[in-house]
Amino acid sequence: MPSSRTGKPPVQRASRRPRPAVPRPPRENPVQRLCTRARRAWDRPLTAYYLILGGSVLITVLGLVMVYSASQITALQLSLPGSYFFRKQFLAALIGGALLFAASRMPVKLHRALAYPILAGAVFLMVLVQVPGIGVAVNGNQNWISLGGSFQIQPSEFGKLALVLWGADLIARKQERKLLTQWKHMLVPLVPVAFLLLGLIMLGGDMGTAIILTAILFGLLWLAGAPTRLFAGVLSVAALIGVTLIKTSPNRMARLACIGATEPKAGVADCWQAVHGIYALASGGLFGSGLGASVEKWGQLPEAHTDFIFAVTGEELGLAGTLSVLALFAALGYAGIRVAGRTEDPFVRYAAGGVTTWITAQAVINIGAVLGLLPIAGVPLPLFSYGGSALLPTMFAIGLLIAFARDEPAARAALAMRQPRFGRKRAGGSGAERGPRRWNTMRRRASAARSSGER
Repeated sequence: MPSSRTGKPPVQRASRRPRPAVPRPPRENPVQRLCTRARRAWDRPLTAYYLILGGSVLITVLGLVMVYSASQITALQLSLPGSYFFRKQFLAALIGGALLFAASRMPVKLHRALAYPILAGAVFLMVLVQVPGIGVAVNGNQNWISLGGSFQIQPSEFGKLALVLWGADLIARKQERKLLTQWKHMLVPLVPVAFLLLGLIMLGGDMGTAIILTAILFGLLWLAGAPTRLFAGVLSVAALIGVTLIKTSPNRMARLACIGATEPKAGVADCWQAVHGIYALASGGLFGSGLGASVEKWGQLPEAHTDFIFAVTGEELGLAGTLSVLALFAALGYAGIRVAGRTEDPFVRYAAGGVTTWITAQAVINIGAVLGLLPIAGVPLPLFSYGGSALLPTMFAIGLLIAFARDEPAARAALAMRQPRFGRKRAGGSGAERGPRRWNTMRRRASAARSSGER
């Protein structure tokens, strides 16, 4: 054996074996990486909570801006200050915000306990509307009660909230007792009470609100798992009543004839409002004429700050503004469906589904009328149009969705795992058992890094 220069035998080195080639994972392109991150963020437990809270706040704030812009000319024509309607809407938004916060902090048991008082109060107020000297007619519909001065209330708007809460509680109790397999328990007393509310609304001539209430009823029946024959039977009866009410009213027939109109007509169906709504949207372009620069709101477009505020939005903010509003409503609807689909509480499922059906159906009917795809039903855009009577129950319903989103098991766990910020006390333990403050910990790490010579 040959020796090394040092006189020691050379060290026998093991021969290196070639390592097997490990296949590298394929690299994702930026679009795939972005989609993966978006999918992960979309699946987080608090996604529905943030979508409901953020979407509703953005819609309400943008609605306040557009109400101020669209109502100035109308207020000046009525010899009122230019900010008159904006101030009333802002006051309603403050009260609605308080209702939203209260509803979001209420436990589910309290929501269920409020179902019957809200229903009884809504029915009582809707009966008072028909009493001569108490009810007030606005635009041909007697659905208002004067509160003194310029303040009025529309009880039928609170009837939507009453039907959602009471119907959800009723169906949930019947499901707990396993009574929904019988068709009579599926329909009674849900359908008779809903028809009572519809009858009180139609006495005042407000078919738009009646359509929304019918959509809520069908949403509750669908969520309850109504058989197809039963569902089709109730739908057929409602459609027959609706066709009869439309054919017996020249005003409703005129609104139906204005679907797709592009220029005013002579006669009863002049389609002035529908056509000028299309003009406003068409003149907006991609980014609009600028906030406050609408032309149609100068007397050409009736109800510019209420039923047709979406048309003014399209004229001043353009396609970008209208698509933003649609995206916010779509996110709100998705979040409501997600809350209803992930919960194990039947009341939460039915209530969340009813609120989502209410807001989505009303938004579709309003925007469809502005676009000329549906007849003008006279319903406001939720959280967006002017009207305190519509804003207050809608914001309370949004508070319900927020409470339900926070009450999900995964959401509760995510909220419980949140770290305190800026030295806030941690739950459990005191004194030496309490964890160190975050800024204190950061200072210790920084001093340790400097003492070890790190830069």
